[in-house]
Amino acid sequence: MRLLLDTHIWLWSLLEPSRLGRRTTLALEDPANQLWLSPISVWETLMLAERKRVVLMPNAVRWIRASLARLPLHEAAVNTEVALASRELAIVSDDPADRFLAATASVYELTLVTADTRLRRIPGVAVLQNT
Repeated sequence: MRLLLDTHIWLWSLLEPSRLGRRTTLALEDPANQLWLSPISVWETLMLAERKRVVLMPNAVRWIRASLARLPLHEAAVNTEVALASRELAIVSDDPADRFLAATASVYELTLVTADTRLRRIPGVAVLQNT
């Protein structure tokens, strides 16, 4: 399975793995699965750090670089198709990060791993709910 990690799932997997459900943990640990991350999650993490909603040591940029060097993540680049899909998908949320992550999952045919209930029933987006 090709899994796109929602920002909070990526952060929880590194900082608070106890917040991940058993099914999610097993999926992330399964070597048969590919783990994907959007640059939107990197951007969103930087925003969270700037707002002091997450503390990353020694600083957010260095923490992110070190995390990306450690984990076997594929980058799901934001491109024109993702941008178009972000406005075409039927998403309840107006959060731009949610829109881009759902669109990325749709365009790249990835399964979005999330705990966000607003994202679990978007037509055209496969979701693995954090359980």
